[in-house]
This record gives sequence, structure tokens and C-alpha cells, in this order.
Amino acid sequence: MSETAAHESWEYCLYIPNDPRAVTVSRRTLRLILTMHGLIGLVDTAELLATELVSNAVRHTKGPAALRVRWAGGVLRIGAWDADPTPPEPPVPLEQAADLEDGRGLALVKACADLWGWQPLARQGNRGKVVWCELAAG
Repeated sequence: MSETAAHESWEYCLYIPNDPRAVTVSRRTLRLILTMHGLIGLVDTAELLATELVSNAVRHTKGPAALRVRWAGGVLRIGAWDADPTPPEPPVPLEQAADLEDGRGLALVKACADLWGWQPLARQGNRGKVVWCELAAG
């Protein structure tokens, strides 16, 4: 990571339709963003986390979604917004998730991220939520 990348702050938001192909678009967009900002060391883990978050937003809701990516203070925050205000199901322990066909996503997020959570959002009369996670550089 370059010295400049460590100190600059930036944020991107990619609005996506409720379409399974949007997961791949989001993952590839995230890879490009991180590569262009000199954060190649975070790409593999960030892609895994973004895939799980965006996949949940697309699979479990009916409306549009968005991938949010922010870098500030040496921390990468990845979030998936969707229009459904229902909280996500709590993750099962990773050792139990290995045998499940569904429900492993947030267990992987919890295991791989430094911090994760969710928050309800309301904007211009629309309700929804963002499920997010953070990765520290280095």
C-alpha cells in the first residue's frame, strides 16, 4: 500500500438491481476500486465479504440494492444496502455453518472481518438497512 493510499479517504456507491448477476458486477467493481487505490492486499478478503453481503441483499429482498465501499483512517468498510428494514438473521457459529446449504454468509463475514454489524436506514420516506463489515489495512 502506498503512503498516499494510507492517508486519503474516499467512498463509492454502486446501485444494483435485484438480479443475481449484480453480485459478480459488485465483486469485479470492488476489485477494480481497491486495485486503483493501491489496496491490492485487501482484495481477496474484501471480495469474499462483499460477495456474501451483496448476495444476501439480492437473495433475501425484492427491491434494489447497493454496494457501499469506504476507505478512511486505514480501515475499509464494505456495506450492502437493501430496501428491506428486516434485520439480518444472526450468524450461526462457523463450525456449524460448514454443513449448511444456506446461512453460511454472515458466519463467513463474522469470521473474516475485523468488525461487522447492521443498521436500519430511512431516507426520504424509504426504509431499509445496511449490513456492513470492516477490514483494517496491514
